[in-house]
Amino acid sequence: MEPVGSQTLVRRFGLQASPATVRSAMGALEQRGLLTQPHPSAGRIPSQQGYRTYVDQLLPAPGAAALQLERELTGLSLQWAALDDLLLHLSRRLADLTGLLSLITRPQRQQSQLQALRLVASGERLLVFLVEGGSTASSLNLRLPCLAVAELASLERWVAVQLEGGSIDWAALPSHLTSSGAVLRQALASHGQSRQLEGEGAVAMGLAGLLAQPEFSQTLSLRPLVELVEDAPQQLLPQPGIWIGAEHPHRALHQCAVVQANYRSGDGGVGQVALVGPMRMAYATARAAVGSVAQALERLLR
Repeated sequence: MEPVGSQTLVRRFGLQASPATVRSAMGALEQRGLLTQPHPSAGRIPSQQGYRTYVDQLLPAPGAAALQLERELTGLSLQWAALDDLLLHLSRRLADLTGLLSLITRPQRQQSQLQALRLVASGERLLVFLVEGGSTASSLNLRLPCLAVAELASLERWVAVQLEGGSIDWAALPSHLTSSGAVLRQALASHGQSRQLEGEGAVAMGLAGLLAQPEFSQTLSLRPLVELVEDAPQQLLPQPGIWIGAEHPHRALHQCAVVQANYRSGDGGVGQVALVGPMRMAYATARAAVGSVAQALERLLR
């Protein structure tokens, strides 16, 4: 953002005040920490505190473009064969509307706590039926060592007792259940990891628009942000709301602003919708657009 002087403000907005009066008011705002002057001879720009005050106290109603998006999404139906296709469409729409980097993560469920299981031997295979938090049922099909078949009934009873305490303490596994217990422990660990991976990843659009912003004309300054989007998008999105500059916990976002909303899918998963851009972004439009997309996703995925 280019610094703006008092004469420019008077001329551009037709203010009924002299440049000297406006300059005095700008000086008072600077003393309160709401404006900053990059150079002694330059005009002033909003500080991070100034942007925060604007967002918290002065944010106007969203513009026509955001309202049009809301109407468009109201009539949206689930016509995509895959979730990623839907997220890609919405992410592109957000980026086109705002000229910012849009990011939508897949809904991710919190790791469910195991509540009960049944073990059923079928030849050389072991079928494991799981009941997890929220009454979610699933099954595993494992290869079982022949010597472990006789242990299954005892292992199932032992696991049931363990789950009464909330979790399985594998260190307390009796020695006579070592063979079947090792198979089950590894399978449950792999199952938990795969469940976690199902919700990881994000769809991002609009990087070219972000690069076109004057604040990010130096491509190298965006490299940490690009790497974060590609490798660990969840770190961009700590909590819903508006993050301005150094308020964000990750250093790669300290020159940006992030507007974020969460959405919840029908199976209890939680995803994020966000826009990333310069601190001078149109916050009212960004917040309304992000909220509209989050509401549409909740409606379509319930």
